[in-house]
Amino acid sequence: MNLVFAALADPTRRAILQRLATGEATVAELAEPFDVAQPTISRHLRVLEEAGLIRAGQDAQRRPRTLVVGGPLEAVDDWLAPFRAQWERRFDRLEHFLAGKKQKKGKSP
Repeated sequence: MNLVFAALADPTRRAILQRLATGEATVAELAEPFDVAQPTISRHLRVLEEAGLIRAGQDAQRRPRTLVVGGPLEAVDDWLAPFRAQWERRFDRLEHFLAGKKQKKGKSP
């Protein structure tokens, strides 16, 4: 999981993952929105591949990258689940508290 968090620490790699969530893309397509050389994007892709987040395909002369469904991101989601549940409980308590305040304010003369 350390490789996954290290890969996700970089904003360019997170943006690449967001793009790949919409479908496969080539290195050139992934490099378009960034002001960096294509070899730099290739290094980012290598990090993402080593973390198991993406994979390279083969389509004639193209090597499109695709997002790996499940796998490492699923493990991160499982690891985050207790934290998410804790924050949801806190927000539920805050919502309940604020609703009580609003209700009391509405009853005041």
